[in-house]
Amino acid sequence: MTKKIKAIAFDLDGLMVNTEDIYDDVCQSLLSRRKLSFDQDLKRRMMGRPGRVAIQIMKDELRMNESVEELQSEVAEIFHQIMPGTVKCLPGLADLLQFLEDRSLPKCVATSSFRRHAEEVLQECQLLSRFDFVLTSEDVQEGKPHPEIYLLAAATHQVDPAEMLVLEDSVLGSQAGVASGAVTVAVPGRHSLGMDYGHVEHVASSLEDSLIYDLIVGLD
Repeated sequence: MTKKIKAIAFDLDGLMVNTEDIYDDVCQSLLSRRKLSFDQDLKRRMMGRPGRVAIQIMKDELRMNESVEELQSEVAEIFHQIMPGTVKCLPGLADLLQFLEDRSLPKCVATSSFRRHAEEVLQECQLLSRFDFVLTSEDVQEGKPHPEIYLLAAATHQVDPAEMLVLEDSVLGSQAGVASGAVTVAVPGRHSLGMDYGHVEHVASSLEDSLIYDLIVGLD
């Protein structure tokens, strides 16, 4: 029997906010400067990975001459030019956060992104103060699909992983949640539809899906 949910861990990009869409434009801008193109196959291989790993995949695939650090800096520059007024919360997030707050359930963000990116996005969407803490790729040694970030989230929440609900949109992220022992719900977005989520017991259509609410209140 599933234990009572005592805490929730949210992924960020593509689950809570539309930054995956923004990053399509960022990467295309980056590559257009070099007369290269960004396709969905490359996007899917980068998705859910720590920033440095994702950029390394792009660099290797397209045989780019710049260092990973140079490319990361350029990506950050383009993103922060585009982001203000463009980043938005995805459907269902506001109601779900209110539902959790009404029940005084602690919640965190656990993202593969860098801390600066995560905090600026959350601040732009007026979400940062609504989470108990934020974990990023800078807080762990191993990136998703390794379970380290979700094990750390559970430990920081001071709950057993089996008492924590993980919400993830990517295959790698949901694999990390499952590997940690958390109750994991995959919420595929536009960029991840059609991917194999056979490793996850629970797959929701969006953050509005009643499945998520049923798990939280113990109606599984």
